[in-house]
Amino acid sequence: MSSPLSEAELRLVARISGSRDAMLGNLLGWAAINSGSRNLAGLAAMAESLRTAARPLGGTATLVEATPVTAIDAAGHEVRVAHGQNLHIVKRPEAAVRVLLTGHMDTVFGPEHPFQACRWLDEDTINGPGTADMKGGIAVMFAALEAFEASEFATHLGWEIVINSDEEVSSPGSAALLAAAARRVHVGLTFEPALPDGTLAGARKGSGNFSAAVHGRAAHAGREPEKGRNAIVAAADLAVRLKALTADDLSVNPAKIEGGGPNNIVPDLAVLRWNMRPSTPAAEARASAAIAALVAEIEALHEVEIRLHGHFARPPKPLDANQQRLFDLVKACGSDLGLAIGWRDTGGVCDGNNLAATGLAVVDTMGARGGAIHSSDEFLCVDSLEERARLVALVLARIAQNGWTR
Repeated sequence: MSSPLSEAELRLVARISGSRDAMLGNLLGWAAINSGSRNLAGLAAMAESLRTAARPLGGTATLVEATPVTAIDAAGHEVRVAHGQNLHIVKRPEAAVRVLLTGHMDTVFGPEHPFQACRWLDEDTINGPGTADMKGGIAVMFAALEAFEASEFATHLGWEIVINSDEEVSSPGSAALLAAAARRVHVGLTFEPALPDGTLAGARKGSGNFSAAVHGRAAHAGREPEKGRNAIVAAADLAVRLKALTADDLSVNPAKIEGGGPNNIVPDLAVLRWNMRPSTPAAEARASAAIAALVAEIEALHEVEIRLHGHFARPPKPLDANQQRLFDLVKACGSDLGLAIGWRDTGGVCDGNNLAATGLAVVDTMGARGGAIHSSDEFLCVDSLEERARLVALVLARIAQNGWTR
């Protein structure tokens, strides 16, 4: 039976066969570097290791400083938050068709977390921090590009890579870099992990993280409590009202209240933190309006002052016709390689949300198969390293051959 792949495509995917050990070596080396989103030293080490590993791909590589970012601390003050540098590589920017490949070097596990080492669960499954999310994905990206660059398709396609240092905290310092790159190219691939069975993420909800610093008035809790304005009570009231906004197209999670002190003092400061996930732009707009209205209501009812911080950093990513077109290409490539490619909607968010918001078609789970991410049970299916690299290489070859219009 003849192959659905052309002779050139067969040569391309054949280059990836036997690369498992090299990919695994890169992955294990990167997993040994703690690159939690707030570990600047670890992120710097990771960025240098990635830049070294990417050198054979060619292109112009730079480390890009993060955009300045602020947050509200537990004392209610707006403070500067530092993020690591982001790796940006550009090759053949003059090409008629260009692809953006993105990943993140940060993990949710800081240096203080007990989950720091890899171990084999069986002969083809490894448990370790960032193995699936998404250092395995970066290994897939580099292996696919290495094979593609050695092929006859390479001259027809330009590409950019952005590997950021703050994806796990919503990419506040790299959002501008991602958006600018997305507007320069025609199509995007992001290397978040696929599910263990190979299922990809389809539509994604958006996400916004918010903080409200509630300033009340201190008073003696026994002698003259009426003179106080209880910031904790106001923050709790706001949390309950925000939670009541939950709907089919919007989830709301009041996550933390900080503040207060001795039992005999009416607390004059509280900081409420919450997350909201809209599934449509209309739900996002409704939530934004509701936040403003509720803050004004709480200020008037409790006679407090509220300072609001935060925004919707990840817009909703619907599986519209533009996105479906790329999913269909990925599915067809998978079928030609003997892989069944399916997808399902998810409440999780990633940089794919940001890229899609610019009008870019992007499939954002092109990484290795794995699961239990953001937990100490995180695992990677090692047999998926070559499998997914072949899929990515073929997708790139098909785009190079047939072009792509936004």
